This record gives sequence, structure tokens and C-alpha cells, in this order.
Amino acid sequence: MEGKSVKKKPVSRKRSVKKEQDDDESPVPSKKLKTEIKKEDGGMPHVSEQESLDIKGRKAPLKSKVKTEGFSVSWNEESVISNRLDVPVWATTNVVKLLDEGCTIPFIARYRKEQTGGMEANKLRDTLTLLEDLRAVENKVKSVKQSIEEKGKLTKDLETALSNSQTLQEVETLYAPFKPGNKGTLAERARALGLQPLALKYISGRGWKTEADAFIKKDTKGLQDQKEILEGVKHIIADIVHKDPKVMETVRNVGLDGQVWIYSCENKGKRPDPKPGTKPEPTHKYELYFNFQKAAKNVQPHQILAINRGETHKILAVKLEVPKFLEQQIISTCCQRMLHGNVNNDSRVILSEAIDDAYNRLILPQIQRNVRSNLTKQAEKSSIEVFAKNLKNLLLQSPLKGHAILAIDPGFSQGCKVAVISQTGQVLATDKVFPFSKVNTVLSKDRNKLENMIVNHKVSVVAIGNGVACRETETFVSDMIKKLFPDLKYCIVSESGASIYSVSDIAQKEMPELDPSLRGAVSIGRRLQDPLAELVKVDPKHIGVGQYQHDMPQNQLKVSLDSTVEECVSFVGVDLNTCSECLLSRVSGLSAARAKKVLEWREKFGPFICREQLMSVKGLGAKTYEQAAGFVRIHTLNPEVYRGTTKNSDAEEKRGKKTKGKRKASVEIQPNPLDMTWIHPESYHLAHKFVELASVTLDDIGQKDFINRVNQYLSQHSVSDVSSQLGCGEPTVNLIADALRRPLTYDLRDEFDKPLFKKSKTDISKLKMNDQVSGKVSNVTHFGAFVDIGVGNSGLVHTSQMFVKDKYGQRSRHSLQIGEMIQATIVKLDLSKGHIGLKLVKVL
Repeated sequence: MEGKSVKKKPVSRKRSVKKEQDDDESPVPSKKLKTEIKKEDGGMPHVSEQESLDIKGRKAPLKSKVKTEGFSVSWNEESVISNRLDVPVWATTNVVKLLDEGCTIPFIARYRKEQTGGMEANKLRDTLTLLEDLRAVENKVKSVKQSIEEKGKLTKDLETALSNSQTLQEVETLYAPFKPGNKGTLAERARALGLQPLALKYISGRGWKTEADAFIKKDTKGLQDQKEILEGVKHIIADIVHKDPKVMETVRNVGLDGQVWIYSCENKGKRPDPKPGTKPEPTHKYELYFNFQKAAKNVQPHQILAINRGETHKILAVKLEVPKFLEQQIISTCCQRMLHGNVNNDSRVILSEAIDDAYNRLILPQIQRNVRSNLTKQAEKSSIEVFAKNLKNLLLQSPLKGHAILAIDPGFSQGCKVAVISQTGQVLATDKVFPFSKVNTVLSKDRNKLENMIVNHKVSVVAIGNGVACRETETFVSDMIKKLFPDLKYCIVSESGASIYSVSDIAQKEMPELDPSLRGAVSIGRRLQDPLAELVKVDPKHIGVGQYQHDMPQNQLKVSLDSTVEECVSFVGVDLNTCSECLLSRVSGLSAARAKKVLEWREKFGPFICREQLMSVKGLGAKTYEQAAGFVRIHTLNPEVYRGTTKNSDAEEKRGKKTKGKRKASVEIQPNPLDMTWIHPESYHLAHKFVELASVTLDDIGQKDFINRVNQYLSQHSVSDVSSQLGCGEPTVNLIADALRRPLTYDLRDEFDKPLFKKSKTDISKLKMNDQVSGKVSNVTHFGAFVDIGVGNSGLVHTSQMFVKDKYGQRSRHSLQIGEMIQATIVKLDLSKGHIGLKLVKVL
């Protein structure tokens, strides 16, 4: 890390920094910044501007901001983020400070709403990404300036241009001529010939063409005649025009407003031979882009990604065109910066020609690069967002509670792998059967195995993986239900990533005695039973939702998906006494190493009685506790535990707490009913005040009468009144009130769509145009949503067909999400290709 952080006086802390650094796997910041809260901008809190610190204790630390004297940029990162994301500066400033302190996105989104203005998790992720980008630019500007200065070539204009750069691409463009091995720009060569003073004279408006004669040197290339000298002068002026801050801003805005047009056509040139072992990219996939033209602002993300891929494979040729009015606008800006009333005729001619040269040789290519880069970045960002949104909806699918499940991983030659899962996820039985194999001589025996499993283990649901032989298995199960088990239901479950999980270390640790093929069947059953708990065991990119995932920047994709998993796990919450290591490691503020230590503590000392005991786990310091405490619960203790206090003279030592000096007669470890809610321990004192105001007791938390009395109190008192009485912000009051109004069995996922259960199979050959079908959304892309309608082939609802009528009969677009149940009409049907086009009728 280059540069030095600005030192600030540390704020006193209850726990010493050294102690926390010893305990935590990654130390927290060694210094905390003092926050100055002001009431500005409509009474919202504002954090005074402070220098940033290196992040410690985060899963993905920010790169620290560089502030070296003489090398700072001309912009403020908070203001840039505020402008680009359209959020108030005070909120952006607070978010940046919280991130610099090591706070996680879920923690900020739930427990720091007063400081962020209620920013959602996705907006916070955008802020984090942009902040990291800007700090990378800042670091790059610093190193580039230093490098150029060491070469003795840092001019005032170049330094100003670098200071105004807001993207790495702009910095790289300015730095390119000074890289080792580069011959330098035309302007640099002209300056090396000593033409800078003459160029400045023309810029001042007092230069004459005849003055160039004094620089003629017949034996020096570039100075051999007046024409060469004036060309060099124009190159210098063009360079100055290109680096002018106002011109740079105009060029940047042109790249962002999307008024440039993009064209693509078939590349008639010879295509490169495919890599050994790979097939050439089929051209028919790109026929839509053989005569494609559209304004950049109207191009869809999936179109940009397709064009980029087609160009990479030399199937498409792509060009960008700047409209004439934009060209005139840019040239006019350049003229305003260079031409003024006191310019003589010779200077005016030289400057005009230099401006034209600057536009055609420097500005126009930069615009084209900027637009192409912006389009690609926006497309990648949008695709990653779609992927993350799909993943979130998949993880938050409603769990199937209270059912024993028969899970089938279909197959032909290798047979169907079968596993029976209990209501709690335990493996009760496994086997391998050939229920529909034509060559199997014991076909009836294998079918009897499945029937016996269903009867013996009281199976109520069958989960069928959607891989090879899925439809054959579905036919068999459907027939079996019709003949023998009328109350049995089945569900098709995505098995994406199940094979990868089955040979992973996690699966080996969980089911060491099972064959990997059987582990896949267990995973399919558990995915239906608890999607979140099972899918966190699989790398998110293998779950199979989204589009163009292999074309995405893999690091950005991983960060986004991991953040989405962390958000889902944290907001759903985990029970400290039953959760797996894999699930716990995805909780805000925790890591795999810390989760392992928590489970080791639980194994050694028994179940957790209160959240505060997390502080007893070696490796978990105050910062980790702050970030994680609100997202873990303690639900599984016997009710009797909450009616009294555990007293034991050895309890403190047994639970890992050492006492010094004389041993106490007894030690009290008290459970806290609030540990069963999402209220953060830092707000427990406020929750107790709220309970007193509502005239209820925490001993009855979660019971119907308790909830009714809390609701009654809130109906009689406004949130602002309660906020004043408690002395806290309204978001905190809402969080406490919502937590106390929920039953203890409340699960955030219950609000999402249920699995799609069926008893009989529909054949695709029986479909016909204008039929109405129902199904479940299985994937969402920029161009439409794929829907499983139970015929083996998913139907596509194109974006142009995603309209529903409201209660007033008005049509409005509805954005479908993974897991939604819909009713649709068949508007396109090609049985030979298995293509089914759907029109949305309503959301069920």
C-alpha cells in the first residue's frame, strides 16, 4: 500500500486494541474515528469529513485511500458517489465512514438506517463497488504522477488532467505515452524538439507563421521546414486541448449520455481456427446482429454482451458513430477554451486546425473507447445484478417443513440414486434403482424398493432432480402416485451444482459413509426441505441462474454473489445451537475460521444460552460481535431455561470464562428472550423501554396476547412519538416494533412463493396454441423469464409479453422473479424444436 494514512487520535475503548487484535482472526482498525453528528439536510445526521483508514476484519477489505501531499485528485469521492448513485452526500459520507470502520453490508442495511437514509443492501453494494473503484483510480493517479515526475516530464497540464481523471481508463490513456518502451505521443516528440514555447505563443493569440522559420534545422527531423514545425506545434496544442478539464468533462458526459450510435454487421474476414479440443462458435447465434444499429442508450445489456462475444470470435464487426450535433458541441467547447477575441489570423488558423486534429485523432477515439467501455461495464453490472437477484430469490424460497422426502437423482445406465430424508434433514435410507430400464431384469423389484421406502418412512413428498432422465422419472412417479399413493406429491428440483457438492470436502465431512452419487440425491432432497441451508454449500456461480456468467469479470461476480448469500443468510438468521459451520460462516462479520471456532466452543461447552457468550469464543472480538450478533438467534433451549437462572459455581469456567483471584460462590448465566429476535444487543435497553411503554413482559414474547398488546399500543401511538420517548431514530423503533410483533417461529422465507407440487405429468405433445398453462419461474434474464410448466421444456415469457391487468383493467409491466407462480397463454409453439412462447396472464 503506497502512501501513509493520516494519523488521528484514537478514541478510548472498553477493550484494549491489543486484546482485540490477539482475539480476532483479523484485527479491527487500530484507531476509530470520532464521529461528529450534525443536524443538516432536513434534520438527517451528517458525519463530518474524515480521513479514511485501512479496513481490518472484513471479508473483502477496501483499498485505503491515498492522500499524499501534492498528488491528490481534484474530486471528492463522496460527491462523485452521490452524483452517480443519486443519493444525498450526507448519506454517502456516512456509508463510506461505516465501511471504513469494517461494517458489513447487512449490518449497515439493517442497523444503521438513520445514518444512511434507509439505503437498501443493493444500493450499499453499489456504493462499496464505486468507492473501491474510485480509490483504485486515486492510487493509480498517485503512482502515475510519481512515475512521470521521476522522468522529468510532468507538466502542469498533464498533472491537472490526471487530477481530473475519474476512471482507470482515463488515467491509462494519459499515462500510455510515458510507459517504458513507448516512443511517446506526437506532442511529446514536438516538445522534445523545443516547440512548446512557440505553441504557447499561438495559444496566447500572438503567434505568426513566419516565427516558425527561426526553428528550422535542416538536419533535424521535425524541424526541417516551416510545415513540419507547424505540424509539431499543432500536435502540442491538440494535446493541451485534449487534456483541458472542461473538454475532459464534456467528453466524459458524452460517453455517459448514450447518444452515440453502435453498429454491428457480419465480419466477412477469415475467422481464427478454434482452440484444440473446442468447437467453432456457431454463426447462427449472431444473426440478429448482422445488421444491427441502435443508439447506445437503447441497447439492452444482453445485446451488448452478445455483440462483444461475437466480436471476440471474429463473427461480428462493430463500430461506433458520434452524431454531428455532438461533434459540433465538442468542437465548440474546444474553441471556447482556445479561441478568444484577441487572436490574430495566423494563430486562429493554427488553433482551428489543431482543434480539428485533437477531435479526430484524440477525442473521437477516446469517446468511442469510453462508450464501449461504459456499455460493457453497465451490461456486466446489470447481468451480475440479475444473477444476484435470481440467486437471492432462489435462496429465499420457502422451506418445506414437517415432511419426510424421497429424493431421486435420475439416471439411465447408472440408475436412479435415491435417498429418504427425515423432517429434520437426517438421512434415513439410500439406494440405487432402475425403475424404467428396459434391460433390467429385476425391474419390478426396484420399483418395489421405492414403494417400500415411501410406506416405511411415511414419505409425503418426492423431490426429482431436473437432470438426465428427469422426465422419465417424472412419468414413473406420476403413474405410481395415480395407482398407489393418491396423497403423495412430487416436485422438480434444480440439481445445478449438486454433483460438485457431492465430491466436495463439505459433503465428505457431512456424509463420509455415503458414495458421492448418493450424496447428490441427499442434496436434492435437502434443497427442497431448506433451500438456503443447502445451497450455501455450493459455490454460487454453479447454481445455474443468470446469463453470460462466464463472460463476467469473475472477481466482481464472486464478490456480488458472496455478498448476496451473506445478506440472505444474515436476514433470515441462524440458530447458534443448530446451524452448520457452512451456514454460520455466511453470517455477517463471520468467516469460515471464526464459524469453526464457534462450533468448537459449542461442542466443548454445550449449547449457547445467550448471544453475549459469543464474546467468550477465542478469535471473536468486539467488532465481530457487533457485526454478527443481530443475525444469530438462540431458539432451541428448553422453555424452562427462560423461566429461571442457571446457577453453578463452575459454570463460568465450564463456559470458557476464567476467573481471577478468589472464586465466587456462584455465577449466573441468564438467557435473554430478546436473543430470539433480530433486535441487536446494542438496542436491548431501548427494547426494554418499549416493552415498559407497551405494558407487556418479555416472558410472554412471541405469544398471541403479547403481539396483540404491542399492536394495540402502536395503533394508539405514532412512531415519531415513540421515537421521542425512547430517544432514538424512527428506523430503530420500527425494527424493534417489527421484531416484537413476530411469532418466534416467524421465517422471512414464508413470505416467498412455495415450491411447485404436482401429482400428474403433462405431455408437451398435448399442448396447442392459446392454451392456458400455469408454472413456476425458473430463471430470469434481460430478455425474458423461463417458466417450468411441467412438460419437460421451459416456456419463455418475453419482456414484451410481461403485462398484467390491475383491478381497474389497466395493463402494466410486471417484472417476474425466480420462484413466482404464474398463469400464461401459449402464443408460440414449435414442437419440433421444443420452443414454447408464453404471454403472461396473471401472477398466482
